[in-house]
Amino acid sequence: MPYLVTGTNEYGCANHGRGSATLALRLARKLLRDGYIDVRVCTPRGRVLQSDELDELKPQEKPQEETYMAKGEQRGNREAKKPKREKAKVIAAAPSRKEAAWQPNFGPAKKK
Repeated sequence: MPYLVTGTNEYGCANHGRGSATLALRLARKLLRDGYIDVRVCTPRGRVLQSDELDELKPQEKPQEETYMAKGEQRGNREAKKPKREKAKVIAAAPSRKEAAWQPNFGPAKKK
């Protein structure tokens, strides 16, 4: 969470992390409405804004729209698999391509 919002009330301290400047600003203003004192927002660059400096925290220029894509449009970060080697199809009705191997001849069969 790049933005940290902190505030203190009579019961103690509250720390909340938020992913964007818009959400952090919204939470800081809510804490002020709820009676928290010493509300601060810490930015990803380490700048700490007091409650009277919250207007300096500008919302981001809509880069979030790019992250919300339909599932079919998303790209994976895996490497592409190698294509499988094609196998020769064997047709049962076709004659075998193997040449006939030499078979020993035992001669005529004798009857008793």
